[in-house]
Amino acid sequence: MLYTPLHMNMTAIWLVAMIVLLVVEGLAPGLVSIWFAFGALAAMISAMLKAPLWLQLVWFFAVSIVSLLLTRPFASKYVNANTTPTNADMAIGRDCVVTEEIDNVRGTGAVTVGGKIWTARMAEADGTAPKGAVLTVLRIEGVKLIVDRKSDYQEEQV
Repeated sequence: MLYTPLHMNMTAIWLVAMIVLLVVEGLAPGLVSIWFAFGALAAMISAMLKAPLWLQLVWFFAVSIVSLLLTRPFASKYVNANTTPTNADMAIGRDCVVTEEIDNVRGTGAVTVGGKIWTARMAEADGTAPKGAVLTVLRIEGVKLIVDRKSDYQEEQV
């Protein structure tokens, strides 16, 4: 097979792709595109060895997928392992008092936990809770607490 301008162009295209992917990797937090940069390197080498385009694509996808499968579990464990819990996490599992009636359908409601007022929604899709109800915080979704009734439901006046 002759070394044609297509092979030279494909080598340049794979080189540019690899550089772009490495720049994206450098700018993004965590690992997002390094595997595809490896695939682009393999495809570039195959283009330099005058491989047809279909084989270059096979090399690109094969090396990208294999490197992803081999390194992603290791990378996930060590790259973003330093998550720091916030003070907001301390609200989970605590009791809260409804300060504004919670109505999921209308999108209203607020509770107080540890002296802080939070927007709140019930765990049930169409849940409601009256002002003064004592509920339990299940989780945090964005800036809202997802709450549910305590097993020994009681109401208190605020």
